[in-house]
Amino acid sequence: MQTGFILLGFAIAALSPLLTFSHLWQVKEWRADRLFDHLRSEGALRQLLGVIRLPVVLLCVVLAAANLLSPGIASGIAMTVLAAVALMQFAMRRQPMPVWTSKGKTITGLGFLLLLLGGTAAALCPRPAVPLLLPLLVLLAPVFLMMAWTVLLPLDIFLKRKILNRASTLRAQYPGITVIGVTGSMGKTTTKELLACALGKDAAATPAYVNSEIGVGRWLTQQLSKAATPNILIVEMGAYRKGEIALLCSVAVPDLGVITAIGSQHVALFGSQEALLEAKGELIEVLPENGRAFINIDSALAAKLKTKARCPVTTVGTGGPSDCEAFDIEETPRGIRFRVGEAQFSLPLHGTHNVTNVLLTIAVAEHLKIPRAVIAERLSRFAPLPGTFSVEEKNGVTILNDTHNCSPESAAAAIRWAESQQAQEKILLTSGIIEQGKEALLVHRELGKQSVPVFPRVIFLNKKLAQFFAQGFGKNVEFYSKEISPVKPGALLVCLGRMPRSAIERLLPR
Repeated sequence: MQTGFILLGFAIAALSPLLTFSHLWQVKEWRADRLFDHLRSEGALRQLLGVIRLPVVLLCVVLAAANLLSPGIASGIAMTVLAAVALMQFAMRRQPMPVWTSKGKTITGLGFLLLLLGGTAAALCPRPAVPLLLPLLVLLAPVFLMMAWTVLLPLDIFLKRKILNRASTLRAQYPGITVIGVTGSMGKTTTKELLACALGKDAAATPAYVNSEIGVGRWLTQQLSKAATPNILIVEMGAYRKGEIALLCSVAVPDLGVITAIGSQHVALFGSQEALLEAKGELIEVLPENGRAFINIDSALAAKLKTKARCPVTTVGTGGPSDCEAFDIEETPRGIRFRVGEAQFSLPLHGTHNVTNVLLTIAVAEHLKIPRAVIAERLSRFAPLPGTFSVEEKNGVTILNDTHNCSPESAAAAIRWAESQQAQEKILLTSGIIEQGKEALLVHRELGKQSVPVFPRVIFLNKKLAQFFAQGFGKNVEFYSKEISPVKPGALLVCLGRMPRSAIERLLPR
């Protein structure tokens, strides 16, 4: 009976850090490279162990080692505190949870099973010092999840290949379908959605935020298995390493390729700006000679990819001669407005940096024989995805929500947009820009400098990046907590970087 209670307390105590780590790793798409880069930049101990568990366990181990407490009593105290912390997390609904996909269930479930087996072995071992292994195993919960991921990795690779092979086989059966690949460091999700809007019922686009191999493979299989297959497939292509876009292209076989803008997003994973550029260029390199590339030459790095194309290239831009150029650009309360030739375009999409994304859409749609007037009419009804530079009003506060993804370039664009707006007060809420590697200090310091004339109040969800930002900002930067004071009606709240919706809601006036 006593052993059963001990194991119950162990299971409760260990479940919380296991779920927290599972949530974190799932956000990083179960990729070891993204996970380790995050832990390296954010501090592994704090991320893996929290602020309470490690001190409690170490204190009990020290007391037992000094013979001030028996190992059994020290372990009991530690397990009681750890279980109480876990229960409090669940009771207060502050426990991070993974999304229960098939993969999430399998990895988390196996990790918890391995952890319980280790705890049972420790609890049943008769040696006097063994009770202290239980709280130590709680600290090692992330290790057991890594073990589960490693055990399942061969199966994951097998299933991935099966999914991609199935999608590739189906794609080969439909040579008449037009596939449009869209990539870039920023703007690819918005451009993909713009294309779906402009091309109408003949087109289908990858779902929101689906741009990796398995997600794209499953979606292609679904689309190509329909009785009425779409004539045009729009595929968003993301990557964190060289070769990943090439793999997507080998399955989707794009006829048209769209390059939005290339900056420094995920540069820490690519290793260098040059490697990032080469990875994005994989889309242009695979286009057939009778295909076409569409490139935003306002982005100096994207413009370099013109030389990689074997097919004709259409350029778009706002700052100089291009094949499709915008004039008379202005930001209105409803969105952006500009002219292409004699045609006027007005979209409920904010941020003048999005003009090039619209130009890419216009160029692709015209290439596919859609009249410019029809394109303009369809785009006038465009609705951006939540979290992709979308603007909303709530409780008297204007919210710019750009929390799906954040790069130095998109953050700078948001700051410029905020500067042009009229508001009683402007507040920046941000988690910072992830996966910048050694450039994190310089990137956030520069953003701090840009924010000085715009935001009297800045709130960060990441203490380390807040310190970098503050060096350029030169003023106090608040750290987000449950005691944070809300903003006032009439304010503009600019939200940048990954964060839960609850973080935004808590800042709104009641």
